[in-house]
Amino acid sequence: MASLDSYIRSAARGTSSAYKGLPIGWRLAGGSAALTLVILLGFATIVGVLTTQRIQSDFDRQVANAADQLKEQVTVRYDPGGAAGPYEYQGPSLNDFAGGQNAAVRIARWNGEVFRSSVGAPDFGSPRARSVDVGGWRVESRAIPVQTDSPFEQGGVLYVQYARRLSDVKATANRVKVFLGLGVLGGAALALLAGLATARRAMSPITELTEAARTIQRTRDPSLRVPHPEAEDEVAELARTLEGMLRSLDAARGETQAALERQREFVADASHELRTPLTSVLANLELLEDELEGEQREAAASALRSSRRMRRLVADLLLLARADAGRHRAHEPLDLSDVLTEAAGELEPVAEEHALAVSAPPGAIVSGVRDELHRLVLNLMENALRHTDPGTAVRATIERDGGQVVLAVEDDGPGIPPELRDKVFERFYRGAGESSGSSGLGLSIVRAVAASHGGRVTLEEPLDGRGARFVVRLPALSASEPEREPVPAAGPVQP
Repeated sequence: MASLDSYIRSAARGTSSAYKGLPIGWRLAGGSAALTLVILLGFATIVGVLTTQRIQSDFDRQVANAADQLKEQVTVRYDPGGAAGPYEYQGPSLNDFAGGQNAAVRIARWNGEVFRSSVGAPDFGSPRARSVDVGGWRVESRAIPVQTDSPFEQGGVLYVQYARRLSDVKATANRVKVFLGLGVLGGAALALLAGLATARRAMSPITELTEAARTIQRTRDPSLRVPHPEAEDEVAELARTLEGMLRSLDAARGETQAALERQREFVADASHELRTPLTSVLANLELLEDELEGEQREAAASALRSSRRMRRLVADLLLLARADAGRHRAHEPLDLSDVLTEAAGELEPVAEEHALAVSAPPGAIVSGVRDELHRLVLNLMENALRHTDPGTAVRATIERDGGQVVLAVEDDGPGIPPELRDKVFERFYRGAGESSGSSGLGLSIVRAVAASHGGRVTLEEPLDGRGARFVVRLPALSASEPEREPVPAAGPVQP
């Protein structure tokens, strides 16, 4: 019993879950159809019972009336000297009377002995004073006094038995039940269709709100208008609430964007203004380093190194701030191979025991800012040198691939773990074992410069399966093409 109860509860939960999984339009239409079905079933049951009773009553009355009518039309006389027998029948033809109503007629004595009958009339037994059902027939019996010519002699009594098949009334009742059943099913189906149409019409404002929300999601523009239904109902209140929420979000986004723009402008301006005093500080420290001796010289050299690191950090911040603020310097045609060669020559003295391999055929013409592309190449190669052991190779190649110039920097180091591939381009991110001299902005600058030149940088699988491989793709520019305008970034470069 416990398992049966558990099964019933589980089935009920499954049915409820399946019902809740249906669309709301189908649930509304289904509920309406189910309610209509219950109402129609109750109505059909009442109508069916009343109609069946009325059909049965009419049938009984028709049989009784027919028996009464036949009794009035039939006369039987007793004549002992008659040529056809002692009884003389006068009345309508029993076959005609029975055939017109699909009935059976007998005239019999009290013991059931048949005096006259219609063709095919079965044995109804002895006459009864009430209606009886015999062998699937409804039988009505009526007494007929036998007339005689002598006032002193009685001819006795014969009985008219009139019967009709019960299957006739049952067939009629069954047809009524079938019609009522079809009416119930048809009414429920029409209620379902009408419910679906009504639900679709009622849900059309919700559909419009959904389409508007999808448009806002696709365009990311909360300033778009939300459609308002004509009726002042719950949907209209929802539309006003959504519109108010979007307006608040739009205002908050505007305030955030304004704050970010002010911050970017401040960083760009501050970085730019810091370059002049830093240049003065560096010049004075270089002069002091040349003039001082001993510990004072070492202190000046340490301050000079820190100042140079600060100058580079300020330059990095200025470049990123300009990219974030959309400040782009004028582009000019240049050969990226020359930029790579210069950067490799600049790094060769500090490459220690690394083997630098450069493949830079001329003709890799792009439109860009030389200083920024130089920083891009320098950062990629410095990153490879910083994260590989002495004695390993760092390879830099440039090639044209259709309408693009592809710069690839690959090393033989330990590579980058898969879980860190999405973080290496974040600002101020330092990998494990990174030297303290790194600001964590190198690869962020690479991505910002690539984006400002209409390209992109990706971390790909190395060709030989070892180390890391960074690939920068920039739009190629033929030597005959004119100088291009700066390519605006797709938006502020985010970590």
